[in-house]
Amino acid sequence: MMPVATTVLPSAADEIGPRRPGAIYQNVDGRFEVLALITDPRDAAQQLRRKGARWALIVRDTLRADGQPFVVGSAWTTSDYLLREGPSTPAYAPAA
Repeated sequence: MMPVATTVLPSAADEIGPRRPGAIYQNVDGRFEVLALITDPRDAAQQLRRKGARWALIVRDTLRADGQPFVVGSAWTTSDYLLREGPSTPAYAPAA
């Protein structure tokens, strides 16, 4: 009996990379500010209009004066690079 080959998918965190809300990253397609990170698979699939999505980002191209927010689901690669990290904690205080 031959062994069965298994495929290990990268984790969602690996695919997202350092792209958190507030981060700015650049690649050959533009320079993008991350406005929102969607980690609920159902919401991500609905936003991206495809089955099987595990996450999605809402970004805005900062190189375009008329840059409108749009949704992306492309994984972080070696052609992407981070220009600014997003804040590690929310910039607002919880309500009392």
